[in-house]
Amino acid sequence: MAAQSSDRADNVAMPIASPVRIVLSPSERAALTARARSGRTEHRDRVRARIVLAAAGGGSNTAIAAELGICVDTARRWRRRFAAGRLEGLIDRPRSGRPRRFTAVQAAAITALACTLPAETGIPLSRWSSSELADEAATRGIVESISPSTVRRWLTRAAIKPWQHRSWIFPRDPDFETKAARVLDLYARTWHGAELGPDDYVISADEKSQLQALRRRHPGRPAGPGHTRQVEFEYRRGGTLAYFAAYDVHHAHVIGTIAPKTGIDPFAELVATVMTTQPYASARRVFWVVDNGSSHAGQAAIHRMSTAWPTATLVHLPIHASWLNQVPVNRPSGERLARVG
Repeated sequence: MAAQSSDRADNVAMPIASPVRIVLSPSERAALTARARSGRTEHRDRVRARIVLAAAGGGSNTAIAAELGICVDTARRWRRRFAAGRLEGLIDRPRSGRPRRFTAVQAAAITALACTLPAETGIPLSRWSSSELADEAATRGIVESISPSTVRRWLTRAAIKPWQHRSWIFPRDPDFETKAARVLDLYARTWHGAELGPDDYVISADEKSQLQALRRRHPGRPAGPGHTRQVEFEYRRGGTLAYFAAYDVHHAHVIGTIAPKTGIDPFAELVATVMTTQPYASARRVFWVVDNGSSHAGQAAIHRMSTAWPTATLVHLPIHASWLNQVPVNRPSGERLARVG
């Protein structure tokens, strides 16, 4: 039995020492130790530093792989890379990557296409989308085929993007600061330096024209167990309407009216609706913040408001400063006002 045990022990494979010996200088050991212990170092760099430190301590590739939970080839590779290049040998080498599918000329041609207006080429579009550019590039033979995401990536990297634009305007109201401060004070519940009382209200009003009025052909079906709410697809057109909204700034309450079009009379109807509704009907003061639209522009509108409703005060925003108006009806034109019937 003793002889058999001895034979088994002789047959156990002993770790083979690597012919590549690692001897570290003090600066290299300090750099590798800091890299191996740092929580901010990428995982792959920590593993490579630990491989070299273990190799410098005399560990075999097999023992290092078992200790770090990696394969032997990984331990062997980074031991040799460090021996050949020292610390720089632990940096990933440049990779060629997948061969380019498109040439620089093709990318430039598609970018140039994005700089043109679709109407210039007879295409009935106001502006290109990534999908439309990809289709047009294939139609023109610039590329055989290309994905919209590739087109979008090229255009995003462009230094100059003439296909994008941002609207801007100079404040042209000479009394901009004075008018803007007055409105902002109202939002902060202050008027002429005095705090508003509990029976003072601030209304932000605006109107939106040319909203499409739609009516569903059939009533919808409510949601129920196992199915979502259903809305009829078909609708009847009811022409265009104007929507007037009055937003109570401090109580988050909206009162709205609908009229065939904007104008002085429809706005007066909105004012009457609000001023005859509690708590505004019995309020001490109701401040109306409006822009300079024709429905309520100038001193004439202020006079009409105070004459019809003595407790109401019309406060105009600066010219071209409708973004100071809190009522959210200043949306892009052409939006539909759906009325489910």
